[in-house]
Amino acid sequence: MKILIIEDSSALRRSLAVGFNNLGFSTDEAENGNEGLTLALDNDYDIIILDLMLPGIDGMTILNKLRQTGIETRIIILSAKTQSQDRIDGLMQGADDYVTKPFSFDELHARVVAISRRCQAVSITNTIEIDGFLLDLNKRTLFYGNKDLELTPNEFKIIDYLFTHRGQILTASMISDNITNNFDYISKNTIEVHISTMRKKAKNIEAVLPIKNKRGFGYYVES
Repeated sequence: MKILIIEDSSALRRSLAVGFNNLGFSTDEAENGNEGLTLALDNDYDIIILDLMLPGIDGMTILNKLRQTGIETRIIILSAKTQSQDRIDGLMQGADDYVTKPFSFDELHARVVAISRRCQAVSITNTIEIDGFLLDLNKRTLFYGNKDLELTPNEFKIIDYLFTHRGQILTASMISDNITNNFDYISKNTIEVHISTMRKKAKNIEAVLPIKNKRGFGYYVES
């Protein structure tokens, strides 16, 4: 497994690199935001450990740029910011985990392993389960219990995109691009109609679809 560590503290950065290398991981290091963003865009990593307060480009900007570019690498924020709103902002913008400083290396290692295990589970079974809903990517179905929601092709593409990017806010334009593969365009109103229809289908089987809307930003499914 390959990890990118973006951290401006040389002592902490080297300590993390040595710790993960000793456990058999491969690591790259970046001491500022500009270098970190370049490495993240040009290479394939399994995990990115990202500080927020960086010289050059800040960590939140890096996170946003990676998600907007479509890079799905798992990202763990490592920050001295301990307020709950900081955690919420980081997770809502697409981070997979948030660890506050000071922390123990064993805890960070455990979180890396946990995220890796979740990724492997999705790739092996090709199913995703959230709040009682089971999305089968092979059979292209969405079940709640033993009840099939019977989605249209576009509805399935929307729920597939949101479930596989759970925890990330997806704008209407991002959803449209995913549905049409950039060859056409589906309006924001049409996407809203699709999501509203899916919510009604869920309600008809006494379920609540776990799609939420952050006004002015987009849609997300809580991880």
